[in-house]
Amino acid sequence: MDFAALPDLASRRVGGSVLWANDELFAEKENLIRPTEAVYQPATFGHKGQIYDGWETRRRREPGVDQAVVRLGLPGVVRGIVVDTAFFTGNYPPFCWVEAAAVEGYPSPVELSEVDWQPLVPRSPLLGNTKNPFEVDDPQRYTHVRLTIDPDGGVARLRVHGTPVADPRLLDLASLDLAALANGASIDSCSNMFYSSPANLISPGFAAVMGEGWETARRRDDANDWVTVRLAGQGVVRLAELDTTHFKGNAPGWASLSGLVGDEWATLLPKTRLQPDTRHLFRLAGGAEVTHVRMDVYPDGGMARLRLHGALTDAGRRDLVLSWLNRLPVANVVTVMTEAGLSEADAVALAAARPLDDVPVVLR
Repeated sequence: MDFAALPDLASRRVGGSVLWANDELFAEKENLIRPTEAVYQPATFGHKGQIYDGWETRRRREPGVDQAVVRLGLPGVVRGIVVDTAFFTGNYPPFCWVEAAAVEGYPSPVELSEVDWQPLVPRSPLLGNTKNPFEVDDPQRYTHVRLTIDPDGGVARLRVHGTPVADPRLLDLASLDLAALANGASIDSCSNMFYSSPANLISPGFAAVMGEGWETARRRDDANDWVTVRLAGQGVVRLAELDTTHFKGNAPGWASLSGLVGDEWATLLPKTRLQPDTRHLFRLAGGAEVTHVRMDVYPDGGMARLRLHGALTDAGRRDLVLSWLNRLPVANVVTVMTEAGLSEADAVALAAARPLDDVPVVLR
């Protein structure tokens, strides 16, 4: 289940939302995308029965299925889905399937019911009280997913793991966070992730608690810990933010930054002292056109967030736009290109010619 190491594109922590469910009599649909693991306390009864940390529908007395629609907090390419039935034993659905849609703007549930939904997970059996994993082989960028359970029952969590793909029309490519997960950056590698994932470093928003950052085990040798971020695209970093918020007795003592220029690493920020529970802002000299940034922490510890503000180079802009354009479903490409000035026939031809290796002139 390698895909489980990828970010959860649907999580409430990154802005996901459950827009609609046809039924949620026993337990609310919003529980599906809570970032924490499901919990359960026996013999805790509300006015509708046992309280469950999940989404649970009533028992069906007529043919049909139950559904929930989720807007992804980070639109992107879905690599795998986990349908977690934790603590649902005699009341889990025996089957499910998952579909996805790529939609412009912010459609209502009624409008979403009329769009073209593509299958990600076929009708598949589920086990109760289990994380049910499903690999997905679909290269397209999606904005919404729809979970169908057959015929009814309870699901604790829905995890939609994948790779975020940013929409360049919504970014200022001359000034952005090159390390932001939402902009297409990703964790390339790290020395240690004992307590929490390094992907937290580049996630949206501020960390609410220590567990929403990246923390390593305590080192008992003479080395140090590090993490490498693949930027949203080649760029020049002008301002770095190293945020140790919530890390008080376990923040790193020092940190440094280096950027990958071709095959060589160049110093962006020399080894610099850090303070606990502090947002540190460092102006960088700039100039180096880098594709990856490595943060070394000395000797170990925790960091809440890493922000690397700067501008994309021409090559970085091209790669970011192509990453988006080559992953859009055909109908979305036609919409984008006709809005940019192409005829519908030319837009259809361009969509069929993908993958493109250069940005169309009308989008430059």
